[in-house]
This record gives sequence, C-alpha cells and structure tokens, in this order.
Amino acid sequence: MRPCNLTDGMISPDGVLGGNPLFYWIYGLAANVVPCWLAYVIAGGVIMLILINAVLLGAAIVSWGERRLLGRFQNRVGPNRWGPFGALQPIADLAKLITKEDIIPYGADRLAFTAVPVIMVSSLLLATAVIPFAKDVALVDLNVGVLFVLAVSSLTSIAIFTAGWASNNRYALFGAGRAVAVLISYEVPVVLSLLGVVIVAGSMSLGDIVVAQAVPFFLVQPLAFFVFLAGMSAELNRTPFDVAEAESEIIAGYHTEYSGIKFALIQAAEFGGALFVSGLIATLFLAGWAGPVADWLGWLWFLIKTFIGIFLFVWIRSTFPRLRLDQIMAVCWKFLMPLSFINLAAVVLEVYFLRDANGVLTTADLWIMAAINLVLAVVSITFFGNLIKEKVRSGSGGARSANPVTSGLPTTGTM
Repeated sequence: MRPCNLTDGMISPDGVLGGNPLFYWIYGLAANVVPCWLAYVIAGGVIMLILINAVLLGAAIVSWGERRLLGRFQNRVGPNRWGPFGALQPIADLAKLITKEDIIPYGADRLAFTAVPVIMVSSLLLATAVIPFAKDVALVDLNVGVLFVLAVSSLTSIAIFTAGWASNNRYALFGAGRAVAVLISYEVPVVLSLLGVVIVAGSMSLGDIVVAQAVPFFLVQPLAFFVFLAGMSAELNRTPFDVAEAESEIIAGYHTEYSGIKFALIQAAEFGGALFVSGLIATLFLAGWAGPVADWLGWLWFLIKTFIGIFLFVWIRSTFPRLRLDQIMAVCWKFLMPLSFINLAAVVLEVYFLRDANGVLTTADLWIMAAINLVLAVVSITFFGNLIKEKVRSGSGGARSANPVTSGLPTTGTM
C-alpha cells in the first residue's frame, strides 16, 4: 500500500477538515493500517462522533445547571434526588423518555413528523462545528463561518413549522405559527447586529473575528451585543419570548404531539441551542479563547465565557415576565430594529474614518469606538425603550377602550 499523502485529492489541507489538527492526527494513525480513503472516512467519522457526544452531553449539563440556577433564583431547591446535587437528573430524564411509548397521531404525516427532531439536532450540530474552541482548534474552519451559522440555524424555522403542520393538530399548528413568526422577525435585527461585527473584524471567519478582538466587541459594539442577546433569546423561545408554549389554547406549542425519544431530541436541541448561542456570544463578543496563557488555556477561557452566556440567559428567564405576542413583535420591529440600524450606521462611519490606509483598525481605534458606542447605546436604549413602552401601553389601552361593554372590566391572562 502506497504511503498516504495529505495533499492528494480530498485529503488536501485546504479541504473542509484540513485545518483540524485532531483530524490530521487520527488520519495519520488510521493510514498506517488501512487504505488512505478509508483512513479519511474513519478520521471524519471520529470527529463527527466527538461533536455529537459533546453537544448532547453539553445539553444535559445545561439542563441540569439551568434548573439548579432557577431554583436558587426562585428560592427553591431544584433537582436534588438523583446523584450528588441532582447531577444525574438528566440521565434519569433520558431513561424515562427513552422507555416511554413513541406515539404518532392518527392522520399525521409520518415521514415529516419523524424528520423534525432529526432536522433540529442536525442543524445544531452543523452550526456548532464551526465554533473555534481554542486557537486553531475548530472542527471546521470556514472563511464564511458567520454566514454558515445563519444559514444552517435557519433550518430550525422550517423544522418547527413542519412539526406543527405534520402533527395533524390545530393547537400544534398555532404554536408553530407563532414560533415561526417570532423566528423570522427576530432574524432581521440579529443579522444586522452581526453585520457590524463582520465590518469591524473585516472577515466572516469566526477565528479571524476572535483574533480581531484586541478589545472585546461587547465593549466596541454594546448595541450589537444587546440586540444579539435579545434576538437570540427570542429565537431560542426563551422567557420572556416563549409565547409558543405560553398560552392555554396551544398546550405545549409545536411539539405538543411528540413523545418518547422524539421529544427528548427536541429538548436536547433546545438546551443545546442555548449552549451553542452562548458559545457564539463568547466567540463574537467576548474574544473567544483570548486570555492569559491562551495558547495553553484557551479552551478554559472559552468555556468560562460560554458559561457566562448561559448564566445571562438563565438570569433573564428568572427575572422578566412573559410578553404578549403583540408586545414581542413590537419589541422586534419598534425597538431592536432601530437599535440595529443605529449600530450599523455608527460602525460604518467609525470604520471609514478611523481605519488606516491598509484598512486596519488599531487597538486605540477600537477603544475610541468603544467610548463613542457606549454613550450611543445608553442614549438609544433609553430613548427607544421609553418610546416602545408608550406605544405598547397606548395600543393595548386603545384596544380595550374600543369596546364600551368590556372597557371597564379587568383583563386576565397574558392575551
């Protein structure tokens, strides 16, 4: 058997997995005993196996940690029976869901109904694959990483609507319609906030964005950070934006009819989504693996920053009340959209005037942008926050006073 050459054909270093040192190492070991093409398949399969298990294990840890944190925030215990501090509770939940009967409703589209959990988990895995966990340690290093993440994560909208439509249940369809409306709406300000990040970094590669953060981008672009955090809370269907599962008339939302392992996969995708978005926040706004002794402890700094993102999501969930659907739409189009446009305009002007002849922003330039944008963020959030508060109040008040019979009655519920 001829020696394998990493520069041959699909084994090129310029290929999709070519920049992954772990892939090189596994490939080199396997190539000593099997043909080159089979060594490539084995190395890629091991990489995918590591990714799948890491994401699912991370989702289990997030589910346990979130329930424990919520217990502390709400002055209760949280899971504490299975294992020390309830650490084995996710395993107990998984065992219960696996042993439960897998039911498909009568009249449901069996193929589409079954494909939904697979699509949701696959979307999460594909998006997670491009996040750099440390310097030169990303499963796949794409030069269009931001665009890839946005494209792949949008598959979730299709999966959610398919779940409602294929269930043959009007309540699931209503919940799916609400969830998709929120997802599509909040995608616009989120993309605009990321556009500012790409302009400052000068690249769509997630690794290049981390390297460009001589000053963390949550300081350079606080408006973009605020819009991205709020927008992703809505896209993850988390409080205060969890309207798809909030109302009595739509039961649990789009996954009302799911049970057993299918329900477990959907929940894994939701908790894993929180972990993925937290990792994305760490990469885009918190300088990723950057920190003291980053060449050796970059992975540790990345994990710490990721857990900070998860803590923010749990803190928001335990603090703010749920919004009505009309309030959620108003927050998107009348609050986050203007903020994202203001941030984008400010960043474009700052980059145009501050960058040098080679198009490079120095550390001093980034600190100047941080000072300007911090003031701009405080003024903009205060102004549009008061504006949207008055619009929501006047809109709801007008709706009640339009009917003289019920205008004097107290309102109940969240709708």
